[in-house]
Amino acid sequence: MWVEILCGLILFKILRRFLHGDDALPDIDSSDSDASFAVAARLEKLYGGKAFVGLRIPDADAGLRQHIDVVLVTKREVMVVAVRNFSGFVEIGGNESWVCTSDKKHKPQSRPDPVIEVSKQVAVLESYLEQRGAPLPKGHVIGQVILPHPNCRPAYSISSQPEVVSFDKWRELKPEPQSGLSNWIKGAVGKSDIQDGFCEKLHFILSTSPMWDRLELLGGRNILGEFVEFKGNENDMQALRNVKRSKVGRFIVQKPSMLGLGRSRLEVLYFPRDYRGEGASSSDCKEIAVKPSTEVLFQQLNSKKAKKFKLSSIVSVTLSG
Repeated sequence: MWVEILCGLILFKILRRFLHGDDALPDIDSSDSDASFAVAARLEKLYGGKAFVGLRIPDADAGLRQHIDVVLVTKREVMVVAVRNFSGFVEIGGNESWVCTSDKKHKPQSRPDPVIEVSKQVAVLESYLEQRGAPLPKGHVIGQVILPHPNCRPAYSISSQPEVVSFDKWRELKPEPQSGLSNWIKGAVGKSDIQDGFCEKLHFILSTSPMWDRLELLGGRNILGEFVEFKGNENDMQALRNVKRSKVGRFIVQKPSMLGLGRSRLEVLYFPRDYRGEGASSSDCKEIAVKPSTEVLFQQLNSKKAKKFKLSSIVSVTLSG
């Protein structure tokens, strides 16, 4: 009896591996990207508006692109949000830094002061919007630093800063019924609403701005970075030749479908790029069948080396323009 059970388990694992491929993910930390998307989703739920994650706004003065975690556009203002997923005790250090001592790593780690960083990001975004024909009155672009990790324990010198939203504040955050904004937003009171037409213009500008690619994995994990290329056999590479940044804005990976006895494939659904910023419709979707062993080469934000991901472990990839 035990022999039959053991043989059955071995056969199940062999069939599962053959049909679905090896879904094991490389050793990669997605917590920072996951935190940014979670914060963006909650801000939209609390205040409405539209949140943009992983923007790379051109900084004319520095000649570089400024990474911004989240930008929330509401009818009252534009909020630039620095999401810092710190865990442990955090205090102010020297040379415009914060020092974080985590519970697992007792050696303190120095990080750039996010309040200073977000202040610079506000200035860069204001300049960029003005260059694209959407200048905002002074004070309508604000900066906030959100510390969403439940184990983050900021010193009073940090939590008392008006730009900083600690986990306790973040957890208890609720919109005010009348304004739709909470009083933790510095300077929210007394501002005139942004007209609907101008809000739409801001949405268009930000949706067509440079941003990082998004890799969504099974299990709800998200990674920001840059899609490099596909890896696979010659036939699959030929089939995927049109799935490239200049032509495609997003592709989705569906579960294997059986095409004949003992053969499995993954369905890759890809959507043509829409440069108008309106989003491609489902009717424009095209489909390709490839082997589950096909891989995606993706370089994570702040990483020096690209890593391979099995296509069978991927939900979707969104490509920036």
